[in-house]
Amino acid sequence: MEFSEDQLALFRENPKTQFLARQFDELTTRYNDARALGLSDPAMAELAADEVRDLEGQCTALYDEMDRIIRESKVEEERPYGVVLEVRAGAGGDEAALFAEDLARMYLRFAERHAWGYSIEHESRAASGGYKEAAFEIVGAAVYGALRYETGVHRVQRIPVTEKAGRIHTSTASVAVLPMRRKPIIEVNPADIEMEFSRAGGAGGQNVNKVETAVRLVHKPTGIDVRSQSERSQLKNREKAMAILMAKLEALHDEEQAKQHASERKNQIGTGDRSEKIRTYNFPQSRITDHRIKRSWHDLEGILDGDIGDIVDALQAFAEGRLEAGAEVAD
Repeated sequence: MEFSEDQLALFRENPKTQFLARQFDELTTRYNDARALGLSDPAMAELAADEVRDLEGQCTALYDEMDRIIRESKVEEERPYGVVLEVRAGAGGDEAALFAEDLARMYLRFAERHAWGYSIEHESRAASGGYKEAAFEIVGAAVYGALRYETGVHRVQRIPVTEKAGRIHTSTASVAVLPMRRKPIIEVNPADIEMEFSRAGGAGGQNVNKVETAVRLVHKPTGIDVRSQSERSQLKNREKAMAILMAKLEALHDEEQAKQHASERKNQIGTGDRSEKIRTYNFPQSRITDHRIKRSWHDLEGILDGDIGDIVDALQAFAEGRLEAGAEVAD
């Protein structure tokens, strides 16, 4: 029998395959004993040969099963278990901040409809209300697949509550959806990360007031900084902040790779860049239009309340080549 010793060492170390690896080693010992018996005792050669063939088949089956478990575990580690969803107010002053909060609420309501867990990792509010910027962690196996095409600039056309002349204003907010993985796909030098601790803001009782649980990480080479204060434990906030930082660095890496290979990409839905205008929310006409696939929907109130399933489905179908651009979508 010939099996990779390096792979067998991996099987013996991995908790998911350790039990099978012990069985494999026991069978290997029996295999070697049977071979030795057949060579040393001609009278037992035929019986030993049958046992050798049987044990070889069992060893091969166990080896293949352990290899499958390791491969599937690797795929699972690389598959996003959730996302960091960021919203930022763009052009439009106070109205842009209010729209950013509307978008955040839309995605969180969508998450609630699917029973996905979420938490507020960081928020910065505008003086007149709404978000200057905010970051949320949304956890669920299907989250990234559903929200991956939401990254970009969202534009709103409506009459602000402060507008006395009844004029329609245009404002923008940007959205970024960053996948979070159990095992990062890039490596980061720990020396490149600067860490700060502070007291968490907002509700939280004595823990918030007395203990520095909020965590801020800065990746010095890129200047990317992230914050986490949703947990009552500094350690948990540090783990969350690190996961968010890795998600941002991976997104930056993917964006750079995409730009290098832009001409090779097929069925592309936009560039995946936060600066690209992807959708308009037109309140006077109660219409939402996605500019990438040139499709519109008319239940604006329901969509902003989290009913974005039809939009998500259309974007996925377009990306998979099952839907052509340009047709109006009925309610």
